[in-house]
Amino acid sequence: MDMPLSSAQTDAFRDEGFLLLKGMLSVADCDRMLQVAQDHLQRAVQPLEYEAEVGYAGAPASLESEGGRTARRLRAAWQRDEVFREWASSPQLLAVLRQIFGEPVCITLSHHNCVMTKNPTFGTATGWHRDIRYWSFQRNDLISVWLALGPENENNGGLKFIPGSHRLQLAPDQMDELDFLRPEVPANQALFAQGLPLDLQKGDVVLFHSGLFHAAGRNNSEQVKSSVVFAFHGLSNQPLPGSRSAASEDIRLSE
Repeated sequence: MDMPLSSAQTDAFRDEGFLLLKGMLSVADCDRMLQVAQDHLQRAVQPLEYEAEVGYAGAPASLESEGGRTARRLRAAWQRDEVFREWASSPQLLAVLRQIFGEPVCITLSHHNCVMTKNPTFGTATGWHRDIRYWSFQRNDLISVWLALGPENENNGGLKFIPGSHRLQLAPDQMDELDFLRPEVPANQALFAQGLPLDLQKGDVVLFHSGLFHAAGRNNSEQVKSSVVFAFHGLSNQPLPGSRSAASEDIRLSE
């Protein structure tokens, strides 16, 4: 498929900063990934990131405190198992990304490259932020690809987006020292009111721009929520030398 997206879909991505592709991956393929993820979580296969290490509000105070070994993400998904590499390099995904970028596609292993998990008991909410705050590339023009391995909604801490926020010019005082939108700023409160929660099912995929503001609440269900997340960029948009973005392998995946 050279042009898998309609013009309406590509226009929606450029205008709103995200695109939902329902049922892009089969339930069987999702279950294969979920089985690997659950096994690695149970055995605490490194590298892991724990809620206590991130330190968001409500997280366990330390690795030794109650809930301190609650995983927030399985890092290095590409390196963990072939099942994740198969998805990230799949022809159907690369065709979509190449159409949006308009050039060959690369995956960065420096960012995302993980299985995100949200635990009902000790999983924390994430405030409004944009992925580019951590990334150093020639242009703010990357795409995060989020695959739901199960249902995701407001109740279990699913994604929320502020449509079109990747095109905003913000005043410096709207952001805190960690580049989260400050909730006490009136202009930000107006933005929060525009927040759109997504309702995802297993196999749904969301593509969102690296400059799009997004957030996620706590998991109020009884099940751990899991999602696979990778980050991609066009061949002409390279990581800046000496930056964190250039610290791990960058792989060209398409012509």
